[in-house]
Amino acid sequence: MSRFAEVIVLALDACEVMEPLTRDDESRSWRGRFVPIDSQWPGSFVIGWATEFERMRPRTGLFAYLEALPWPRPESVQVLIHDEEDSCFGLWMLEEGKLVEVALPQTRRYHLPAPPTDEFPPSPGVLVRTDKIGHDQLQQTPEAERDQRRAW
Repeated sequence: MSRFAEVIVLALDACEVMEPLTRDDESRSWRGRFVPIDSQWPGSFVIGWATEFERMRPRTGLFAYLEALPWPRPESVQVLIHDEEDSCFGLWMLEEGKLVEVALPQTRRYHLPAPPTDEFPPSPGVLVRTDKIGHDQLQQTPEAERDQRRAW
Protein backbone atom coordinates (compact mmCIF):
# COMPACT_ATOMS: atom_id res chain seq x y z
CA MET A 1 0.00 0.00 0.00
CA SER A 2 1.37 3.42 -0.94
CA ARG A 3 1.53 5.83 1.94
CA PHE A 4 4.51 8.17 2.11
CA ALA A 5 6.02 8.97 5.49
CA GLU A 6 8.92 11.14 6.56
CA VAL A 7 10.89 10.08 9.64
CA ILE A 8 13.39 12.23 11.52
CA VAL A 9 15.51 10.89 14.37
CA LEU A 10 17.06 13.41 16.76
CA ALA A 11 19.55 12.19 19.36
CA LEU A 12 22.56 13.66 21.12
CA ASP A 13 25.98 12.00 20.74
CA ALA A 14 24.51 9.35 18.41
CA CYS A 15 26.67 9.63 15.26
CA GLU A 16 28.30 6.26 15.91
CA VAL A 17 24.98 4.56 16.65
CA MET A 18 23.25 6.02 13.58
CA GLU A 19 26.12 5.49 11.12
CA PRO A 20 25.10 1.90 10.17
CA LEU A 21 21.56 3.17 9.49
CA THR A 22 22.92 5.45 6.76
CA ARG A 23 23.56 2.38 4.59
CA ASP A 24 21.12 -0.10 3.03
CA ASP A 25 21.04 -3.41 4.89
CA GLU A 26 18.87 -6.28 3.65
CA SER A 27 19.10 -8.05 7.04
CA ARG A 28 16.94 -5.40 8.74
CA SER A 29 13.17 -5.87 8.97
CA TRP A 30 12.67 -2.33 7.61
CA ARG A 31 14.03 -1.08 4.29
CA GLY A 32 15.78 2.21 3.67
CA ARG A 33 18.52 4.36 5.07
CA PHE A 34 18.82 7.60 6.98
CA VAL A 35 20.77 10.64 5.81
CA PRO A 36 22.38 13.06 8.25
CA ILE A 37 20.71 16.44 8.58
CA ASP A 38 23.60 18.81 8.06
CA SER A 39 24.11 21.82 10.24
CA GLN A 40 24.34 25.25 8.68
CA TRP A 41 27.89 25.35 10.08
CA PRO A 42 30.17 22.93 8.15
CA GLY A 43 31.99 20.47 10.40
CA SER A 44 29.54 21.03 13.23
CA PHE A 45 27.96 18.21 15.19
CA VAL A 46 25.10 16.18 13.73
CA ILE A 47 22.08 15.45 15.90
CA GLY A 48 19.51 14.57 13.26
CA TRP A 49 18.93 11.97 10.56
CA ALA A 50 16.04 11.70 8.10
CA THR A 51 14.51 9.14 5.78
CA GLU A 52 11.36 8.73 3.75
CA PHE A 53 9.25 5.65 3.17
CA GLU A 54 7.08 5.30 0.06
CA ARG A 55 5.05 2.35 1.29
CA MET A 56 3.89 0.92 4.61
CA ARG A 57 5.43 -2.57 4.51
CA PRO A 58 9.11 -1.43 4.23
CA ARG A 59 8.83 0.54 7.48
CA THR A 60 7.56 -2.35 9.60
CA GLY A 61 9.96 -3.06 12.44
CA LEU A 62 11.63 0.35 12.48
CA PHE A 63 10.68 1.10 16.10
CA ALA A 64 11.90 -2.26 17.42
CA TYR A 65 15.18 -1.69 15.62
CA LEU A 66 15.61 1.82 17.03
CA GLU A 67 14.67 0.65 20.53
CA ALA A 68 17.42 -1.99 20.44
CA LEU A 69 20.20 0.48 19.60
CA PRO A 70 22.76 1.34 22.32
CA TRP A 71 21.90 5.03 22.57
CA PRO A 72 24.57 6.93 24.53
CA ARG A 73 21.89 9.38 25.74
CA PRO A 74 18.51 7.61 25.45
CA GLU A 75 16.72 10.49 27.18
CA SER A 76 17.55 12.67 24.15
CA VAL A 77 16.10 10.34 21.49
CA GLN A 78 13.15 11.84 19.65
CA VAL A 79 11.48 10.37 16.57
CA LEU A 80 9.33 12.70 14.47
CA ILE A 81 7.01 11.13 11.92
CA HIS A 82 4.82 12.77 9.32
CA ASP A 83 2.65 10.23 7.53
CA GLU A 84 1.10 11.60 4.35
CA GLU A 85 -2.39 11.66 5.89
CA ASP A 86 -1.29 13.37 9.13
CA SER A 87 -1.95 17.05 9.81
CA CYS A 88 1.47 17.46 11.43
CA PHE A 89 4.50 15.53 12.67
CA GLY A 90 3.96 13.19 15.60
CA LEU A 91 6.57 12.79 18.34
CA TRP A 92 7.82 9.55 19.93
CA MET A 93 10.34 9.32 22.78
CA LEU A 94 11.95 6.43 24.61
CA GLU A 95 10.15 5.45 27.80
CA GLU A 96 11.53 2.42 29.63
CA GLY A 97 13.24 1.34 26.41
CA LYS A 98 10.13 1.61 24.18
CA LEU A 99 9.23 4.34 21.74
CA VAL A 100 6.00 5.90 22.98
CA GLU A 101 4.00 8.60 21.25
CA VAL A 102 3.98 11.87 23.15
CA ALA A 103 0.62 13.64 23.15
CA LEU A 104 0.97 17.01 21.46
CA PRO A 105 -1.31 19.95 22.19
CA GLN A 106 -4.30 20.25 19.87
CA THR A 107 -3.76 16.85 18.24
CA ARG A 108 -5.48 13.47 18.32
CA ARG A 109 -4.58 10.19 16.61
CA TYR A 110 -7.52 8.38 15.04
CA HIS A 111 -7.33 4.66 14.34
CA LEU A 112 -9.17 2.47 11.84
CA PRO A 113 -10.61 -0.92 12.80
CA ALA A 114 -8.16 -3.81 12.46
CA PRO A 115 -8.17 -5.60 9.10
CA PRO A 116 -9.68 -9.10 9.07
CA THR A 117 -6.27 -10.71 8.35
CA ASP A 118 -2.57 -9.89 8.75
CA GLU A 119 -2.21 -9.76 4.96
CA PHE A 120 -1.78 -5.98 5.07
CA PRO A 121 0.73 -4.07 7.20
CA PRO A 122 -0.65 -2.36 10.30
CA SER A 123 -1.82 1.23 9.98
CA PRO A 124 -0.46 3.92 12.30
CA GLY A 125 -3.76 5.77 12.20
CA VAL A 126 -3.98 9.45 11.35
CA LEU A 127 -2.74 12.34 13.49
CA VAL A 128 -5.20 15.23 13.20
CA ARG A 129 -5.08 18.75 14.54
CA THR A 130 -8.13 19.28 16.76
CA ASP A 131 -8.29 22.93 15.72
CA LYS A 132 -8.74 21.83 12.09
CA ILE A 133 -12.20 22.18 10.54
CA GLY A 134 -13.92 18.80 10.25
CA HIS A 135 -11.82 16.93 12.81
CA ASP A 136 -14.91 16.35 14.96
CA GLN A 137 -16.51 14.32 12.17
CA LEU A 138 -13.92 11.54 12.53
CA GLN A 139 -14.90 8.50 14.57
CA GLN A 140 -12.38 6.92 16.95
CA THR A 141 -12.16 3.14 16.82
CA PRO A 142 -12.48 1.54 20.28
CA GLU A 143 -9.15 0.20 21.59
CA ALA A 144 -10.29 -3.43 21.44
CA GLU A 145 -11.13 -3.13 17.72
CA ARG A 146 -7.80 -1.59 16.64
CA ASP A 147 -4.91 -3.47 15.05
CA GLN A 148 -2.66 -4.49 17.96
CA ARG A 149 0.44 -4.84 15.76
CA ARG A 150 2.95 -1.99 15.76
CA ALA A 151 2.77 0.13 12.62
CA TRP A 152 6.41 1.06 12.88
